[in-house]
Amino acid sequence: MFYRGAVTGTFLLFSGLVAASLVLDGLVRPRRDGDARWPLRSAAGMVLHMLLVASGFGLFLGICGNPLASAILTLALVALFTVVSNAKHTMLGEPLVFSDLVLVGAVLRHPQFYLSALSPVQKGVLIASGPVLLALFAWLFVGDIGAHLAGALLLGGSLVLLRWVMAIPPWRGLAPEPDLDGDVRRHGLLATLLLYWLRWRATVDPAPRAHPEVAVGMMAVEPPLAVIVQCESFADPVDLFGDPALELPGLARARSVAWQWGDLNVSGFGAYTMRTEYGLIFGRDEEELGFRRYDPFLTAVGEASHALPARLAGRGWRSLFLHPHDLRFYNRHRIMPAAGFAEMVGEEHFEQPSAGEGRYVTDAAMAGTIGDLARKATEATMLYAVTIENHGPWAPEDGSGPRDLVASYLRLVRNSDAMLAALLEALADLGRPSVLVFFGDHRPSIPGVTTPGPVRHTPYVVVRLDASGAVVEGEGRRVDLTPAQLHHAVHDLLATPPAA
Repeated sequence: MFYRGAVTGTFLLFSGLVAASLVLDGLVRPRRDGDARWPLRSAAGMVLHMLLVASGFGLFLGICGNPLASAILTLALVALFTVVSNAKHTMLGEPLVFSDLVLVGAVLRHPQFYLSALSPVQKGVLIASGPVLLALFAWLFVGDIGAHLAGALLLGGSLVLLRWVMAIPPWRGLAPEPDLDGDVRRHGLLATLLLYWLRWRATVDPAPRAHPEVAVGMMAVEPPLAVIVQCESFADPVDLFGDPALELPGLARARSVAWQWGDLNVSGFGAYTMRTEYGLIFGRDEEELGFRRYDPFLTAVGEASHALPARLAGRGWRSLFLHPHDLRFYNRHRIMPAAGFAEMVGEEHFEQPSAGEGRYVTDAAMAGTIGDLARKATEATMLYAVTIENHGPWAPEDGSGPRDLVASYLRLVRNSDAMLAALLEALADLGRPSVLVFFGDHRPSIPGVTTPGPVRHTPYVVVRLDASGAVVEGEGRRVDLTPAQLHHAVHDLLATPPAA
């Protein structure tokens, strides 16, 4: 009788857990339309949700043997996903996606990149939470082997059922193409996380480029130079804040002499540097990437033959990758050499910021290192630089309101603009054929000021100089491009040798 009562109690507890988790999932944005006849997610999505919740409950039950604690921990995990996804949707304009979970590993490997943004109180709470959770687990642990075994069986059975339902209609045909907002709205967050992960796993690398490129024509007497600068959070303040008085003089000058310029239609807002970076380096648009688009760096090594350095190597170009941060971040230390970069220039090669200059290597220091490497180059050389000074979160300059964050951002974006002007001057002084490509990786996410929306472009400019350092006047045309399209425009420009 006691056993039957325990089973009944656990069943009722689990039923309540599922119901509560569905309520939490219904709070995830974007939500179903308010006038929808069925306010919950799709039936197929709810089945996946329930199986995932059952897996979580079984996992915790198998570990601690306490049904009530397992239900609370599972519901807390669902609540955490809900809160994090909604916070991300507010700040960055999209819900949580499976590739975001990879960042958990990044936090563990590079805690300083994230913890430096926390206040001392927040750091203290985070440090104290570890022992508290361990003590709580020890207090809730139950030694009943039957409960642990039941949890293991529930976990295994739920995973088997998940595998089975994903092989039959209608689940087999769910989310055939990326539509993140639409799929979360239709099927719910947990179901979409699972579906997108499975669809991503099923993607394959593109076929390698069939034939390596070779040099055509004669190289100029002075070997050409290309400097490509991916500038952190660089956006036109006139576009961001609607005030013509905020025009950046360096950007205005670069546009006036540009071979080509325009808007760079990036997909991310306030984050996802790697999406823009991938587009410029590897040249594949999101339509080609499919479910790889959310973090294309996860699979970039398998696409190395498409990378700009790899394509230009056969034409005699030597490429260097510059980034004043730990190159293991986003796995760049593996991706970039595979992509054809002959040398990696990491944080140890840059002048470190002094007191009062912020947490990151300054754009002025970046410009100095780029200039030094450009002067030392004795062969056709491409320098691809990724800046970091204007990385958020932005600290208030004189107060604590949103406008003070804007002042902080404007100070840093003017530093980036000064870097653009300095690089133009430095390249002109070299007296060799050169190309400068300068663009922003994404717009800044400034709480209370900038919000994610359909308009997300950043500026880009392409300036061409001849062997005397004079600007080569093209049509000065404005062309709005995606990062992948800019890749191909730059490739075509560099693949044509300048006149001797």
